[in-house]
Amino acid sequence: MASHQSSPENLILVNREPSGIAFVTINRPKSLNSLTRPMIIDLAKAFKALSQDESVRVIILSGSGRAFCSGVDLTAAEDVFKGDVKDMETDTVAQMERCRKPIIGAINGFAVTAGFEIALACDIIVAAKGAKFVDTHARFGIFPSWGLSQKLSRIIGANKAREVSLTATPLTAELGERLGFVNHVVEEGELLKKAREVAEAIAKNNQDLVLRYKAVINDGLKLDLGHALALEKERGHDYYSGMTKEQFKKMQEFITGRGSKKPSSKL
Repeated sequence: MASHQSSPENLILVNREPSGIAFVTINRPKSLNSLTRPMIIDLAKAFKALSQDESVRVIILSGSGRAFCSGVDLTAAEDVFKGDVKDMETDTVAQMERCRKPIIGAINGFAVTAGFEIALACDIIVAAKGAKFVDTHARFGIFPSWGLSQKLSRIIGANKAREVSLTATPLTAELGERLGFVNHVVEEGELLKKAREVAEAIAKNNQDLVLRYKAVINDGLKLDLGHALALEKERGHDYYSGMTKEQFKKMQEFITGRGSKKPSSKL
């Protein structure tokens, strides 16, 4: 494995803050953050480690420089596509999907193909004005393997997704917001500030419930509505039956305590 490791400069940066927010940055700006196999492995490892780190409540993923991620480095394409595709440990998107913590994508410039798929693996998307999501699979004869052919249609609708993928024309941040894919579009200089604002709002909440809530939403999305509602009931039952009398009392005190105070502007 060691021979696969990235060059001395750190192309995937991980920065944990005491606030419980962790920043993951794709840091190869001279190549518009295109991904080599070692970078894909490092990203996968970063998400796995952050998922297990109890001090981390929420993750912000961004790219340094002018682009979020311009896809796989095509000079290393064979190394990537013929690598061990079944090895979940080194698969960035598989590790993002397994990650227990909410992932906020802060997208500037281009998110192309594999970069688009990494954006689709985020739970919440904040994009800078002018950001563009591009699917070039059809242009280059690359078969999608990180979910683009299935996830995009479920988020923006089948007809729009077919157009984005079959024509390989960009989906702008502004249109992405109208279609329900992008949560917020902000000025470029405000991108990380807005992502942090969303992260702080998540970090303030009940951490155990945030993790369970993310999981039940994401797991339910893979099911039809009937089975998804049954999943919610089942997980709710597990949650409450696992609670001690003491925990129930605390919950009631917290709720009544909130109710009796003057409504704060923070609510």
